[in-house]
Amino acid sequence: MNDAATLLETLVGFPTVSRDSNLALIEWVEAYLDEYGVQHWRIDSDDGSKANLLARIGPAVEGGVVLSGHTDVVPVDGQPWTSDPFMLVDKGDGRLYGRGTCDMKGFIACALAEVPSWVALDLPKPIYLALSYDEEIGCVGAPRMIERLMADHPRPAAVIVGEPTSMAPVVAQKGATNLRTTVTGHAAHSSQVNQGVSAIHVAARLVTRIEDVMSELKAEGRVDEAFNVVHSSLHVGKIAGGTAINIMARECSFDWEIRHLPQDRFDELLGRVTDYASQLEAEMRQRAPHTGIVTETLNATVPALADRDNAAALTLCHDLLGEQIAGGAVAYATEAGQFQREGLSTVICGPGSISQAHQPDEYIDIEQLEAGGRFMRALGERIAAQ
Repeated sequence: MNDAATLLETLVGFPTVSRDSNLALIEWVEAYLDEYGVQHWRIDSDDGSKANLLARIGPAVEGGVVLSGHTDVVPVDGQPWTSDPFMLVDKGDGRLYGRGTCDMKGFIACALAEVPSWVALDLPKPIYLALSYDEEIGCVGAPRMIERLMADHPRPAAVIVGEPTSMAPVVAQKGATNLRTTVTGHAAHSSQVNQGVSAIHVAARLVTRIEDVMSELKAEGRVDEAFNVVHSSLHVGKIAGGTAINIMARECSFDWEIRHLPQDRFDELLGRVTDYASQLEAEMRQRAPHTGIVTETLNATVPALADRDNAAALTLCHDLLGEQIAGGAVAYATEAGQFQREGLSTVICGPGSISQAHQPDEYIDIEQLEAGGRFMRALGERIAAQ
């Protein structure tokens, strides 16, 4: 295995599922960077169980490049893996298997593999490594790391978020917000439906409304053909309620999401659902005053990445890749919009395919890992030549 693959083997070996700590991985990366005299700064979570890591190779001057990647991975529970998900496996088919190989420890491994070369080049402008925690549960960790970057370091010229894009630059992504709606009804015997208010029945009407909003958006022409799902999407992923078949349910809750196009506004889309919820709530309270509907956000909205103000980052990617590729758009959320929100020129570009992410037997093609390595080498050479 090449250097990046060897490093990837180590990174995959840390089971950094979002519900668990990532500190063992962070400590290992810190020790690795210490071997080459690279400055780094840890930015802890509130409870200290997790951390971001910001590192700088090169001088503290403006015009650097940020390479951003998250250290957490999604769970493997219930997935039919054919090998240990936290052990890198080479089956001889041109792929390396393991949780996080493409999403997105492969990118991190490619960057770390070039650290010795970058140090030796005595770069005139810096390369930053920005490693975050809890991206998979709502891009939770990155904002405080970005805040530290902007407050304590000279302004970088470009940010490359290394999510798996098959090494093609992406210039737009949807924003994302997770929500929970809880309906409180009035319990009664199911034979006496006129005496109660079924929280499940009300929730079902709301779920249908959520789906109907997407039809409205399409009918209004609120679409962007750059995305494979051309409209903002609303989706209910979990629902639970009731205690017995012969009891009108007192409570029902469901978890859902809004993934909005860069040109749409989250609050406007949410309003289409909550306005209807208010109508339903008024109907419920005519029958039972203590009933109600409450919707809460489960995470701060992950901002969309818009195709704007990204010339520096996009030109850099084209130069490093050696070809002009039209910037694409992706429906999944990343930390890129959080960097753009701070006025930084940002694109998404990394090895591997999103179609392999979150799957059992997740893998990265060795060719993709090698392409990521070439990208990193070209980055060092370009900066050294400035």
